[in-house]
Amino acid sequence: MSNYSFPAARLQRTLTDPSKTPLVVVACGSFSPITHMHLRMFEMAVDHVRQNMSDVYEVVGGYMSPVSDYYNKAGLASAAHRVRMCELACEQTSDWLMVDPWEAMQSSYQPTAKVLDHINHEINTVLGGIRTSPTSDEHRPARVMLLGGSDLLQTMSQPGVWSKEDLDHILGLYGIFVIERSGSAVSDALDPLREWGDERGRDWVGNIHIVRQLIANDISSTRIRQFLRWGMSVHYLLPNVVIEYLREHGLYREEAPKEKEKGKERADSSSAAAAAAATSSS
Repeated sequence: MSNYSFPAARLQRTLTDPSKTPLVVVACGSFSPITHMHLRMFEMAVDHVRQNMSDVYEVVGGYMSPVSDYYNKAGLASAAHRVRMCELACEQTSDWLMVDPWEAMQSSYQPTAKVLDHINHEINTVLGGIRTSPTSDEHRPARVMLLGGSDLLQTMSQPGVWSKEDLDHILGLYGIFVIERSGSAVSDALDPLREWGDERGRDWVGNIHIVRQLIANDISSTRIRQFLRWGMSVHYLLPNVVIEYLREHGLYREEAPKEKEKGKERADSSSAAAAAAATSSS
């Protein structure tokens, strides 16, 4: 990938407190499209660090990593569109968030663990870490941590969805900030992860940091796509610059083929059920 360069313009290269460990927060996902909820997740994670972990960590950067076109998911706009929308959102609404296009540029699906390894390598090996103070030549490795919703944590706790090796890599080496979402029972997800971590002699749960939502925000990309297909307004649900991009490129106005097929299957199933009911009542 000769045209790839790791985005570091907004990365804080020097700590303000030399006693702390630099922390980089990374969110992987479809971002199809990016919403205010995606952006708020980063701010909530930073607040959590300041209120609960400030004696250890200083946040020096935040990255979004959109999946590639090879991630098999309905309603997925092209990687180029999704990366650009994320870039526009970060440029217009934040002074510290960045978008890493590396995952989106890959010719195959990349596991989350590999994405974290990539960002860790770029910051700590290629860039040499974070400087401890303006007057020192000492550089300290940044801690990279994943950011996701409680629905992500639930998938991690479901047998067979994630490999134990990837879970050990993510939860054992990096850690995760989990934003609570309505309808997702975090405690139910922690129990199997605690058990699996104990089997490997690793404290996975100790690296899972639950971030409380003090103001409920259930905006989802799925709902945004539905609103767009139905011709409904999405103002105040995502950044204006993203809305303008969606309008300019005509994105999500029609159902993706897989979603259409699912809708057809549901319609066929409903018709069959209705016919069976009519037959049984006649």
